Amino acid sequence: MERWHLPGRWISSMDYRHVNVSDFARALVDHCILTWAFEYETVMEALLSKRVQEMVQNGDEPPPPYVCRDDNSSQTVPSALCSLPIIDFGLLASSTPTTKQKEELQKLRTTLSSWGCFQAINHGTSSSLLDQVRQVAREFFKQPSEQKKIISKGVEEFEGYGADPIPEEGQSLDWSDRLCLDVYPEDRRKSSLWPENPSSFRDVLEEYTTKMREATNLISRAMANSLDLEENCFLKQFGEQALLQVRFNYYSCCARPDLVLGLKPHADGSGYTIILQDDVEGLQVHRSGKWFTIPTISHALLVLMGDQMEIMTNGIFKSPVHRVLVNSKRERISIAMFYTPQPNREIGPEQGLVNEEQPKMFKKVKDYADTHWRYYQRGMRSIHVAKCESELLLDC
Repeated sequence: MERWHLPGRWISSMDYRHVNVSDFARALVDHCILTWAFEYETVMEALLSKRVQEMVQNGDEPPPPYVCRDDNSSQTVPSALCSLPIIDFGLLASSTPTTKQKEELQKLRTTLSSWGCFQAINHGTSSSLLDQVRQVAREFFKQPSEQKKIISKGVEEFEGYGADPIPEEGQSLDWSDRLCLDVYPEDRRKSSLWPENPSSFRDVLEEYTTKMREATNLISRAMANSLDLEENCFLKQFGEQALLQVRFNYYSCCARPDLVLGLKPHADGSGYTIILQDDVEGLQVHRSGKWFTIPTISHALLVLMGDQMEIMTNGIFKSPVHRVLVNSKRERISIAMFYTPQPNREIGPEQGLVNEEQPKMFKKVKDYADTHWRYYQRGMRSIHVAKCESELLLDC
């Protein structure tokens, strides 16, 4: 005798005539979905428990969940042909306005309105400190797996060593390993997740965090000045307890770089992100239907707008979609510092950027990064949820 399961009880085929068919069908579908979801999560957890570095060391081919490349629709532009502007913050930091400063501010505005990112030089962080940050990152990832796993994260957690939480079914996994840490405000830090090896890691990260806080003040003021706004307006929106979260990325070599991505295409949910690259190319920005390979400049910082900055500037600055390719011969390291408005703080378009020519494009939002993450896990952008619903500016 066959038996089927309905919520709360089992029924046999002899009882079927007494069961509402639609109830039975729904129960059967629910059962199949739950079974598949459980199996999917089990497979993903098993995959994510084995780091990409380990697979490379064992000579493994990329497992199916990592295979995702499809470049048929977009042309790739090499770094030699990428015209991403370089912004000299040595000119912008001067308290005395000059013609060169005005020109640099105009270049900053134009760049962020078209590219959504720029390379920053003379940004106030010494070359020696940048070298130290890259060095401790390399030393951490070169340690034996057992040492790194001391600070492993769970498959559903953000902070610690490992990979992103399990994505929704159908989404690929990134060919990379990461160490994610909250670094500011200090009371958000989980000291148990900060590596003890290399021994200089903590001191270097402390100093780098201090310099990145200074950099966010400099960058935020420069962007406000480029838009002829009150200098501290963006800093006020971010709040005094704005978050800094660092992600150390290790992109292992891959024998089949044509099949995988180090980081899938996405736009950031932060206010903006400050990225320190090493000398291996891989980061690409999508613009005008093409993937532009961003050049590596030894002691420059790449500043990339997130969705929340696009919202604050009423759509003037763009939050670009970007991705990371991997290399068949050399690993790549980058350090991304995410600058995000303090929790539970409402942000929205600056009033000075809303007028008849530039109507209000976005609503005020709160904790947008959480919304962004839910869409990111599905391989989707989320900025549309903040847009005004019609030309009549309903809900704005």
